Amino acid sequence: MSKQVGIVSCSAEGAALCYRTLCAEASAQMGEHMHPEVSMHTYPLGEYMVHIRSGNWQGVAGLMLSSVRKLSDIGAKFAICPDNTIHQAFDLVVAESPIPWLHIAEAVADEAKNNGFKNLAITGTKYLMTGPVYPDVLKKFGVSCQIPDEDDRIKIDTIIFRELVNGVIQKLKDRGCDAVVLGCTEIPLLVDPIDCPLPTLDSTRLLARAALKEALREG
Repeated sequence: MSKQVGIVSCSAEGAALCYRTLCAEASAQMGEHMHPEVSMHTYPLGEYMVHIRSGNWQGVAGLMLSSVRKLSDIGAKFAICPDNTIHQAFDLVVAESPIPWLHIAEAVADEAKNNGFKNLAITGTKYLMTGPVYPDVLKKFGVSCQIPDEDDRIKIDTIIFRELVNGVIQKLKDRGCDAVVLGCTEIPLLVDPIDCPLPTLDSTRLLARAALKEALREG
């Protein structure tokens, strides 16, 4: 018996990619057409953005907690959130959550360490790039990180990623980064790893794989 996975969604794209990855990759371990039971709850992204734009991470945590409580009530045994930015409220959430959580940055850090990466380039929303989500977690794994310059952060946050992201990643490669964290849901949908100047760490898919591993773990 696998554990029921609870997905606390924020953006539709992130939730869809995480769900598809979890279900698609489970059959290799569980059998044809099989995957863990999965439940999802989401408030509108607009409700999250009101709090994010004002720096009200307690408000973000309140939405996440409301979601995870609903998921716990219908049987979820642990929770994940396929959104990097709102992990800034993660510590506030886990302190009151009825079920355990997996941290998206820890899934990335595990993959980075397994591949010998030491210096990661962080891409994503302006809130993520300048926030503590990745620096705090990566430090525990002995991995350093860098973010784009301010002008590039503004471009990444406001202009279509397809036009800009590879050029920005090349700059970070020139600064010594050996892999890049695709830390926003839309980036993995637009970036082709074959064309990217650095090895990519797709945070959403890595979180889905960590959730599958946890769902199948005994005990």
